[in-house]
Amino acid sequence: MRAPAHNITLQRGQRRALRAVAMFELTKGIFVLVMGICALLLVHRDLWLMAESLLALLHVNTDRRFAQLFLDFADNITDARLWAAARIAFAYAVLRFAESYGLWRARSWAEWLALISGTLLLPFEVRELLRGVTTIRIVLFLGNLGIVFYMYHLIRSGQLLRKIGEASAAPPNQSSTR
Repeated sequence: MRAPAHNITLQRGQRRALRAVAMFELTKGIFVLVMGICALLLVHRDLWLMAESLLALLHVNTDRRFAQLFLDFADNITDARLWAAARIAFAYAVLRFAESYGLWRARSWAEWLALISGTLLLPFEVRELLRGVTTIRIVLFLGNLGIVFYMYHLIRSGQLLRKIGEASAAPPNQSSTR
């Protein structure tokens, strides 16, 4: 007989919250997957010409400082960098998809994955906040922080439930009185 995958017993509200996190992770995975595909579509293209055309389409004067920075950035992108960006994006998307699947199915490994990956991203989000506070940066930071704390709460709750289950399943302590 196969050992069942470990599912944590969740209340209805907890399951909804876990599935909301799973959908958020799925959305992040899809977004990054699309960015990776876009990077591959730019391979072997003249990015400086594309950037210049985009600025013209948006009626941005190419003499402006921002426009020059944008054109310089486009000129410095190589095919090797685009391939590297695509590989990183695809690996990140696979991680997010696995995490999303596991959270949707309430797997404890996915909770650990969400906790660890979310915690690893926090320093980068703090750095971005230190560069400049924007609404999107605050929302992303607080959302990720909330997910990290929620995963920690679920993991701790699961450990407590397992300890209680083990204690109730253990045979009573038979001490001999002499």
